[in-house]
Amino acid sequence: MKKIINTPLAPKAVGPYSQAVEANGMIFISGQVPIIPADGTIPEGIEAQTEQVMKNIGAILKEAGLGYENIIKTTCLLDDMSNFQAMNGIYAKYFPENPPARAAFGVVKLPLGVMVEIESIAVR
Repeated sequence: MKKIINTPLAPKAVGPYSQAVEANGMIFISGQVPIIPADGTIPEGIEAQTEQVMKNIGAILKEAGLGYENIIKTTCLLDDMSNFQAMNGIYAKYFPENPPARAAFGVVKLPLGVMVEIESIAVR
């Protein structure tokens, strides 16, 4: 049985998907883009965009009663791999100990023309 997780503190889905789905103690968080939920804007620059993505993930985790320490796997998508170091610097702040497994990919384009998208898997 699956449970849908949604919070107004993270951006609404921009397509036919849920912010997150929980099944058997695992929480699958859809790829988050750097939309500021309060006003729908997107910050400028890779650091600000990565920070907003991580805040959006945090809001979904909080709604599920979890924290960043519960994340076991992430996938980071960048529209330009030359932004990897800057993204990584912000990302690292959220995982000071025992970071999750991760993959990072450069892609041609991301939704809404953003620079970064991150999906996550967490466990209870």
